[in-house]
Amino acid sequence: MIDKYLDHLYQKLNDQIRSLEESLGSGVAKDYAEYQNVCGQIKGLLSMRLEISDLKQRLENSDE
Repeated sequence: MIDKYLDHLYQKLNDQIRSLEESLGSGVAKDYAEYQNVCGQIKGLLSMRLEISDLKQRLENSDE
């Protein structure tokens, strides 16, 4: 049951990451500070995505 919620959250994070990556690729950053900020956001979202994957894996293993 919780898997579908984790999958939904994982997909939302992927969407946000993709959006930020596309904006960087299109040159949206006005300066280096803004570039660093967006990179930091991506790094945080990637970290959260990894935590969700780990949690999902632990939940699946605990069911066995």
